[in-house]
Amino acid sequence: MPTTKAVSEKESRAKIRAYTAKRPPATRRRLKEIADTIRKAAPGAVDAWSYQIPAFRYNGKILVWYAGWTNHLSMYPLGVEDRKIAEQKGYKTAKGTVQFPLDDPLPVSLIKRLVKSRMAAIKAPKK
Repeated sequence: MPTTKAVSEKESRAKIRAYTAKRPPATRRRLKEIADTIRKAAPGAVDAWSYQIPAFRYNGKILVWYAGWTNHLSMYPLGVEDRKIAEQKGYKTAKGTVQFPLDDPLPVSLIKRLVKSRMAAIKAPKK
């Protein structure tokens, strides 16, 4: 069972570097690109490592996870409305995730929109 124990930002960065290094060159480039995009969309977010994949933490909570696969990148978690937006743009989604094909340009504006939506959800008072 994967661990969810919080690790330091420094340890997270080391784990992310090791994770990225094991991926093919095209996937490595895309992982850096999606991380840079998330970082720009969420100033103050910090690197995190959770469920054996890279993530960003914002206000003490996981903002998003992202992962590199053979043919795509994935970003998690996404709410129903965010998944609908991604689907309307032609991206494959599943419960809580969206996939970005490695062969297509990364949809920077969509990723920023999804990250901003997650930030708002984290900031929103719990009902």
